[in-house]
Amino acid sequence: MKTLAERTAAQRPNVALTALLSLAPLAVGVIAAFLLQAVLAPAVGPFYAKLVLDVGIAILLSVSLNIVNGFAGQFSLGHGGFMLVGGYTAAYLTYYGSIALWGTAEIHGGFMEGGDIFFMVACVVGGIVAALAGLLVGLPSLRLRGDYLAIVTLGFGEIMRVVIQRTGDVLPVAEAKQKGMLGSLTNVGGSLGFTDVPQYVSPTPWLEKTGHAGIFFTYIFVAICVVVAFRLKASSNGRALLAVRENEVAAEAMGVVTARAKVTAFVMAAFFAGIAGGLFGHQSTLSPSELGFQKSIDIVIMVVLGGMGSISGAVLAAIVLTLLPEALRNFSQYRMIIYALSLIAIMIARPQGLFGTKEIWETTWWRRLFGRRTKAEAP
Repeated sequence: MKTLAERTAAQRPNVALTALLSLAPLAVGVIAAFLLQAVLAPAVGPFYAKLVLDVGIAILLSVSLNIVNGFAGQFSLGHGGFMLVGGYTAAYLTYYGSIALWGTAEIHGGFMEGGDIFFMVACVVGGIVAALAGLLVGLPSLRLRGDYLAIVTLGFGEIMRVVIQRTGDVLPVAEAKQKGMLGSLTNVGGSLGFTDVPQYVSPTPWLEKTGHAGIFFTYIFVAICVVVAFRLKASSNGRALLAVRENEVAAEAMGVVTARAKVTAFVMAAFFAGIAGGLFGHQSTLSPSELGFQKSIDIVIMVVLGGMGSISGAVLAAIVLTLLPEALRNFSQYRMIIYALSLIAIMIARPQGLFGTKEIWETTWWRRLFGRRTKAEAP
């Protein structure tokens, strides 16, 4: 006969096994990122590899904005501004940091060597700076909601765009050229954007040490963001955000600290938007005009189309809306018209988005397709 202590110890979960299983989704994400970088990108060529990278950045942006607009029920139009802050922070670090460390702004080393590690760190730092900006925006906006909050976040994005457009080079170009630090076409600040940033776009065969690991890092960050979003949604903090979305007054009456919940959502979303900005800034010229109001609207469309609060819906909408313009490229004269009409038709047919607040495996058609019917759905 076992004692009570022995029975309790036997029923206690294995902490090490639980921790290992909790890391399984991240491990799957790392493997998928590895295969995309090592196998898919070299096979499809530079153009389609760039699309793969764009899809990853779009997923990162839509899932992160879904934390604010979907989970917390707020309406933010400043995601492009957070992306801009993170992108310029990461670009400054990789550009001037590479010059200070290796004497050149070019990519240094091969896969997972000095240049790649520095690039990843720069993206994380860009996310941290963007998160601080999200904190600054979130704190004074606690009493605002709906359209008023949207105007504040929109104003933040436009302020950041104008400030960067009016900002000159950190190091004067003439002086930098004398020191041999800049190329003839380099521009650091101003409306022309940030040129000569190390580019992590070109797909290369795995054994060639050229350091182009942009797709690999992008999908690692995508995996982290998606896992964090799912864990948050299932946690007590996520339930608090959902309560704020449904009825803020009732949530306060039940003991939810709504101010803290909303600020936390802003900070988390801004952090991943800053990382996405860093990834975006290292695949082409980083220009303020590309990360303004229109970019924020594009991200909001992804969240609304997928379903406010649905993570899998945000992922699917990001993929569709990134690939659809390219699929319509053969109809160049009518491409944007068809694109807009497609969005209108989808929103008329599904005003709540593709999946509403549910995930894809919670929908009726998924259960019918895979034989998981509820009693109410059974014939």
